[in-house]
Amino acid sequence: MRIEQIYTGCLAQGAYYIVSDGEAAIIDPLRETQPYLDRLAADGVTLKYIFETHFHADFVSGHLDLSKQTQAPIVYGPTAQPEFDAIVATDNQVFSIGKIQVKVLHTPGHTLESSCFLLLDENGKETALFSGDTLFLGDVGRPDLAQKAAHMTQEQLAGLLYESLYGKILPLPDDITVYPAHGAGSACGKNMMKETVDSLGNQKRMNYALNQPNKEAFIEAVTNGLLPPPAYFGMNVAMNKKGYESFDQVLSHGMKALTTGEFEAVAESSGALILDTRSTQEFSEGFIPQSVNIGLDGDFAPWVGALIADVNQPILLVTDPGKEQEAITRLSRVGFDHILGHLEGGFDSWVHAAKETDTINRIPAEQFASEVKIGKSKIIDIRKESEYAAEHVEDAYSKPLAYINDWIKDVDPLEHFYLHCAGGYRSMIAASILQARGYRNFTEVAGGFNAIAKTGIPRTDFVCQSKVLNEH
Repeated sequence: MRIEQIYTGCLAQGAYYIVSDGEAAIIDPLRETQPYLDRLAADGVTLKYIFETHFHADFVSGHLDLSKQTQAPIVYGPTAQPEFDAIVATDNQVFSIGKIQVKVLHTPGHTLESSCFLLLDENGKETALFSGDTLFLGDVGRPDLAQKAAHMTQEQLAGLLYESLYGKILPLPDDITVYPAHGAGSACGKNMMKETVDSLGNQKRMNYALNQPNKEAFIEAVTNGLLPPPAYFGMNVAMNKKGYESFDQVLSHGMKALTTGEFEAVAESSGALILDTRSTQEFSEGFIPQSVNIGLDGDFAPWVGALIADVNQPILLVTDPGKEQEAITRLSRVGFDHILGHLEGGFDSWVHAAKETDTINRIPAEQFASEVKIGKSKIIDIRKESEYAAEHVEDAYSKPLAYINDWIKDVDPLEHFYLHCAGGYRSMIAASILQARGYRNFTEVAGGFNAIAKTGIPRTDFVCQSKVLNEH
């Protein structure tokens, strides 16, 4: 028996590949299936089952393409209602893979169909728990994502989650290995550990959610402090439940190379968003007007999902040459399949064609420190609220990037402001969005707060809750 965790850092997502005696199972595969097919071929094994822990909200699974390519059936837990052929298992149903078995544990709470898969080794010993979004390391799945579909409140779903965890997971042996679907950085939980594998015994000791005195306390603990989910989550659930265009087709469309003239014509006729995936420094020095910069060198896909939101938005890509397929693949993982093509030769071809370009007004932290006037200059800090609360430039406003589509209307286009994040990645995203929407009277700070903190500029952890963007 062999268990392989296939972890994707950008999504903080874990898929699992299990092999025993010539047969294999895959749990929660990502959209692109070729890596799994390559593993199967290299091992000379047959894929027997594709297990899905639930209808995922934060990424589009590769279950449908993988099933078509291998003829392996897709397995869900009880109450799932997929709009395609699948096995909807009963609670405690057992599936054999080679000499091992996988037992379905229905654990509703994160969603109604959420299930964990308990692996029994060749000797029938309970060995591993593939816990999906029911149990994370250091946390549990948030109970607010399925409220509309379940016709339940988050408190009611949290109550179901309590019963699932305390009734089915906690009684399992301490030496079981827990393999969760996500780790730190995922929006599916709020307190996840950076580790991606742990023993159930350790989770029983240190996971706050597994150490509540009663159901009421559990509900309060897991619902407290939940931030609004990204807007694309519901669309990804629908794609996972109803089906989607094959990844090969999405890749074929996106890999269409467009000359500068073709690119310009498509942009004007289609209403497509021009998405520039180059580094923040490259982008700041020159880009196609109205482009939005979300760099491949950061949490690309989650930020696309959070800020563009509509997975049906047509997209035109500008990438460094050779990075087109990576960008298309990562977009498809979060359901952005309407990629109309990419600029052939990248941004350099646009410059060589003498097309119009734009730039971002970016300055180093030292210049920011020398010219800013605390109490008079407007400073917008777009880091997370928790980062801001820990320490920030004195008198700065806290306006997290995740909510830019809400707070942008409060920005006075006539009043100059400085913009920064932690290192420059997020502030360049914000700068590109602001500029694409007509805001130009601002200065973005290179290196963000990490660089600012090395200057002598006054900083504080005091938070003034009454500050609003449009005050004067």
